[in-house]
Amino acid sequence: MSSPPRRAAGHGEGSAGYRAVFAVREFRAVFAAHAMSTLGVVVCEIALSVLVYRLTGSPLLSALTFAFGLLPYVLGGTLLSSVADRFPARRVLVVCDLVCAACATAMVVPGLPVAVLLVLRCVTAAVAPIFQGTRASTLSDILGEGDLFVLGRSVIRIVGQSGQLVGFGAGGLLLTVASPHVVLGATVATFLGSALVLRFGTRRRPARIGTGGGALVGASLAGMRLLLGDRRIRSLLLLGWVPPMFVVVPEALLTPYAAAVALSPAGLGLLMCGMPIGAILSETLVGTLLGPRGRARLTMPVAVLAMLPALGYAFEPSLGWALACQVLTGCGISYTLGLDQWFVAAVPEELRGRAMTLMTAGLMTAQGLGMAVAGAVAEFVPVHQVIAGGGVLGVVCVSAVLRTVRASRGSSADERVAPT
Repeated sequence: MSSPPRRAAGHGEGSAGYRAVFAVREFRAVFAAHAMSTLGVVVCEIALSVLVYRLTGSPLLSALTFAFGLLPYVLGGTLLSSVADRFPARRVLVVCDLVCAACATAMVVPGLPVAVLLVLRCVTAAVAPIFQGTRASTLSDILGEGDLFVLGRSVIRIVGQSGQLVGFGAGGLLLTVASPHVVLGATVATFLGSALVLRFGTRRRPARIGTGGGALVGASLAGMRLLLGDRRIRSLLLLGWVPPMFVVVPEALLTPYAAAVALSPAGLGLLMCGMPIGAILSETLVGTLLGPRGRARLTMPVAVLAMLPALGYAFEPSLGWALACQVLTGCGISYTLGLDQWFVAAVPEELRGRAMTLMTAGLMTAQGLGMAVAGAVAEFVPVHQVIAGGGVLGVVCVSAVLRTVRASRGSSADERVAPT
């Protein structure tokens, strides 16, 4: 299987286009595997949440099945990030899928204590940043480091957002006709299918670094120190983490907001779809219509503009206006296309797997913190005010991050890729 040319498409004015990305055979395999594993993760979360609630009757324990899908990210993404560079990428991806399949298989066992179910959920969450970071770094091998890589990352995000919509719908439908144990058993097939596609659809590539560079955890922490010690990389990591921390605030509080303004369950479900729809539309349009330079010029303003729709909640909007706010907030995800091309240019090849893993772990942790803090504040402050306040604070914090990004210009190769 031949690899694509290493020409950096991002150095030109035009965009390679999504069609060029799908023309690469290996990427099609990664795409198919990602679609299967994403569907498996989402359906597994729903089925496990329902199973835990039926076993315990506890809303808290049921909610923890989702929380435990975020919290272990910081452990796997920091202590085990060097796995992405120290072992062949294909092996890492396949093993991660097999670990998820094994955990889902164990969850099917009748009579398993709830504590064990939650531990198994933590294990799948701990390997997730390793899998995602390894996959992201592998895309630069498959697609090169220019425009094809950026668009490939965009496709992966679009699949993730679409998987949320399809997965929640499919999971809910399956649970109306089958028990949670049966639905969990079905997710095993998605993980195994992903592993098979990656094993036979992608090439074996050597590890980026040798395995003799010290203990696994020590190498992971050393790589993290190198990444955070670089001014440019550190500022871009913050740009990847801070906006999503505030973007999730409205989403986290949609249920109590819907109750406060007397929306029906159908109205709440519609609001829940707003952000993914906005994200899919904006990523597709920006990736299709703009080239690398155009996407780079949009990165900073769009990162700030993504905070502004939350201010509309200060007026306690009705369903239609609240849905518009959610869609516009989701459109802000398009700032990441420019960020991706800056980030891959700034990170050295030998640190790329760890960098992508750290970016993923920080992103999920930041979102989890944003949700938790917003929920805590909403215990004492009206929900609509918390959402609007999050928008104001988001504008301030994102603007501060953008100042550090501007100050770090010229310290890496990204200026040659997409000057603004």
